[in-house]
Amino acid sequence: MFRVRDVMTENPVCVSPDAPLREALDLMKRGKFRRLPVVEQGRMVGIISDRDLRLAMNTPVLVHEKEEDEFVLDSVKVGSCMTTEVHTLEPEDSLEKAACLMRDKKVGGCPVLEGERLVGILTESDLLEYLIRSLREGRLL
Repeated sequence: MFRVRDVMTENPVCVSPDAPLREALDLMKRGKFRRLPVVEQGRMVGIISDRDLRLAMNTPVLVHEKEEDEFVLDSVKVGSCMTTEVHTLEPEDSLEKAACLMRDKKVGGCPVLEGERLVGILTESDLLEYLIRSLREGRLL
């Protein structure tokens, strides 16, 4: 039986809660990620997604001109926009448990923790890659 550890992306790119939104956006664009774990002093404190960034940029209190958008990206911190109630997995969890959690909670990825230490992230893309590989190898009917 395959476990989360067999499919997850190890050592995910992370961002600090004190980082400006621009840093998170740049990391996501560069790595083609849709979410980043937020880590402070080695401990995961949240997650920020592309949706969180879009919501921050579409605040109704700002006129949407380039200067205002630039100001938000440079001055608003990740910690003020991140999700703090994060659904997590453990490396030894089954892929079935992981897929059900992601489906039921409607999340596209879950950080993987070993104790309090972030060791990976499991995303929809990781699960799809596993499915494709398994189908090609004839492990699934």
